[in-house]
Amino acid sequence: MAGFEGTKWAAKQLLYKLKDKSVELQDVDAKVYAVSRSIHYGLFLAFEGIRFFCKKNKQGNVEAIFLNLHKNLERFRRSISFNLSAEQQGIVPAVTEIEEVLLGYLKDESMKSFLERMADSGAQGYLRPFTFDEARSIGVTFPEKPAIRAVVCRYDSYLGEPFTGVVIPDMVRAVGVNGTGCLKLGINYLVSVKAVDAAKQLYPGAGAALFLDDRPYDPIQTRKISEWDSSCCLFALRDGTVIKIPESNLILPSVTIGGICTILKQMHVNVVERDLSYGELIELSLGSQVVAICSIGTAGILNRAQKVVLVDEKRKVIAEQNADENHELYRKLGDARSYYWDIYRERVSCPEGMTLKKFMV
Repeated sequence: MAGFEGTKWAAKQLLYKLKDKSVELQDVDAKVYAVSRSIHYGLFLAFEGIRFFCKKNKQGNVEAIFLNLHKNLERFRRSISFNLSAEQQGIVPAVTEIEEVLLGYLKDESMKSFLERMADSGAQGYLRPFTFDEARSIGVTFPEKPAIRAVVCRYDSYLGEPFTGVVIPDMVRAVGVNGTGCLKLGINYLVSVKAVDAAKQLYPGAGAALFLDDRPYDPIQTRKISEWDSSCCLFALRDGTVIKIPESNLILPSVTIGGICTILKQMHVNVVERDLSYGELIELSLGSQVVAICSIGTAGILNRAQKVVLVDEKRKVIAEQNADENHELYRKLGDARSYYWDIYRERVSCPEGMTLKKFMV
């Protein structure tokens, strides 16, 4: 799985207990109980990744700028709800409550110097709220003391270009019938890491694994492409079309991919939302009809794979898809990535349907 480069952490982390609504700021390296359902069984482990940018206004005050924040928080709320019982749904926080708590964390005096340095350097910011059971128990039950924690960092890059991806058809990232693939849950990501490890066995320089759907008993060519190991996909074709995989119980409803598609449409690129079978991708690649296969996610925004290695059921290489860097659509994808980040920096206008929010911190 791709990693962050040049990461620097804020000194404090947030602890928000869902039952009594108490807020506490702890050191960023504050320990968790060795005896916890969250550690032993992975129960109540949900998380969210939220990109933001800090800048100083004319008065010299630091502002934190978010794009489509409500969508991140709505997705986080759905993940929290999934991890709690029917009787516990009353303590699932509203989106407005989560926003208020996270902003209170950023506005705390202890965060001031970190955010000021971030504003001065123009760095990318990442807010990572996650859930944890604060109870000292290893019982296989729902959490007794569910809480939200959050940490903040700034970073230089994530994944980046060029990168190589490998299709791993014999592993399944999530099972659609359980409704987990559309949530950011810890239970999904061990498989993601294992898939990237498998990709490296085929191609040592691989940085990502591409998954097919959860029907490994079907003929491989009829199976549908789902996601990268830790991001969503876009497929740019030589005829100028960009294919977006439809959302489902296997597909994380990416906040970033919606914004990128909006920008591409504004650039008069034909974006089509439809399923793409693996057999069709193989045929398009062998016919040199694919310009680039992109990884879309919060941290990296958009990265174009230099190469995607296509394999059969036994992981035998049957084709290699190489990006066409000279095609106009390849350039437009890079322009869309730059535009997306420039929205945060208020260098360009925010497209209709996207929401930019600024908070004084």
